[in-house]
Amino acid sequence: MKQLFLFLVLAVTVQARQPNIVFILADDLGPGDLGCYGQKIIKTPNIDRMAAEGMKFTQMYTGNAVCAPSRCVLMSGLHPGHAFIRDNRQADDAKGKAHIGKPEHEGQFPIPADTVLIPQVLKPLGYATGGFGKWGLGGPGSTGEPLKHGFDRWFGYNCQGVAHNFYPTYLWDNDHTIELKNPPFPAADKLKPDEDPTKPESYARFKGSEYSADLIAEQALKFARANKDRPFFLYWPTTVPHVALQVPDDSLQEYVGKFDDPPYPGGNGYLPHFKPKAAYAAMITRMDREIGRMLALITELGLDEDTIFVFVSDNGPVSGTHQGLAGTDCAFFNSSEGRRDGKGTLYEGGVRSPGIVRWKGKITAGSTSDRVCGFEDWMPTLLELAGAKGKTPRTDGISFAPTLLGEKQAEREFLYREFPSYGGQQMLRMGEWKLVRRNLTGKGNAKAKAKSPGATEELFDIAKDPAETKDVAAEHPEIIARMKTIMASQHVPSADFPMKVLD
Repeated sequence: MKQLFLFLVLAVTVQARQPNIVFILADDLGPGDLGCYGQKIIKTPNIDRMAAEGMKFTQMYTGNAVCAPSRCVLMSGLHPGHAFIRDNRQADDAKGKAHIGKPEHEGQFPIPADTVLIPQVLKPLGYATGGFGKWGLGGPGSTGEPLKHGFDRWFGYNCQGVAHNFYPTYLWDNDHTIELKNPPFPAADKLKPDEDPTKPESYARFKGSEYSADLIAEQALKFARANKDRPFFLYWPTTVPHVALQVPDDSLQEYVGKFDDPPYPGGNGYLPHFKPKAAYAAMITRMDREIGRMLALITELGLDEDTIFVFVSDNGPVSGTHQGLAGTDCAFFNSSEGRRDGKGTLYEGGVRSPGIVRWKGKITAGSTSDRVCGFEDWMPTLLELAGAKGKTPRTDGISFAPTLLGEKQAEREFLYREFPSYGGQQMLRMGEWKLVRRNLTGKGNAKAKAKSPGATEELFDIAKDPAETKDVAAEHPEIIARMKTIMASQHVPSADFPMKVLD
């Protein structure tokens, strides 16, 4: 009888299903764009439901301040001082090409062949792996393309440049392109002098009939249905709400006339829109609608208690006041929740992400965590939740699976970020202290350097000053010295992404 009992226990253990993982990565979305973080205008009922039925993080940090390096941190589990990709950079063989919208001219600087990403670690555990959206870690045929790094299936964009248009002429379906019924990307990016900026018909040439975000969402749903009988990792890096501001009319109409919304005429490579704020809001609500379809499908398949849902964003929203970059107005929507600056900076507005995790029956519904987490933590966290604790490759991440499952967990000692662009930046979060260093690349001619203050250091108490308005560096030299020592220990020089002052 004892042997039979042990056999039954073993059988149940072997047959226990590993959790599916639906990992949704928004693009340039701020926490304040979501209802569950206080948004009052933009409707996000399905994401809000995920937060109500799971755990919401209030101190989730992105991998970096812009797209590609943030995704590299997420996928590799290495923070920016160790990760290979540290800035947005076009692949060397694509530089100088006349038109980025051709398959042979696209792709970002690729990760090396030996870079280990999340799907490569999950596959040996029996997971089906699919990616749907924007890649950005290596162009077609390079060492960085997704099918060479553990994905069984890929659908969407490879290149970030092509992804600036929601009506492209093609998308990638695994290792080949499929043609879409959309006109070529307009040669001009702004309205003509004789076109009335207040009339929708003036913008007709900037639209198409096949909206990429819809097509990508549909393929994600098909992947989930096709793999319902085995554990799957569904990575969904949507391009919403990254510019260009484009959305089908049926979604746009929900917000037209709800607030003052002057037209954006376009220019400098960005497409115009006659109702840019409405378009931004509608893009997010339409994304939420597709997430709702995925939640419904998982329930229909009977997989609700076997599926972990994650929602985060790759970096902070575009900063600026009324009609900023490409017609965005994230100040109007309070996208960064009042935090300083936005995308491209290591101030809080540039590197704070929403963080929502739902696992029915495992994570306490309506719970909130103030734990400081970063994108490097996702690899060890997901692997632990998948039952593979201890099998994680070397990462800088710390699993926060105990926090998700309601257990007490020690706080992390520090969180490090660096970004060689926008003058060169470093940041370190240590407890409630945050040190920001800027002007670290040493670039520019003698005249420009004469105007520059050189490397600068600012210290903030995030608990007391979440908007980073008061630099208290002069009052705490001993804390700065300690934090700079940690910064120095975390930065490994990169020949491809140099930081002159540091290297």
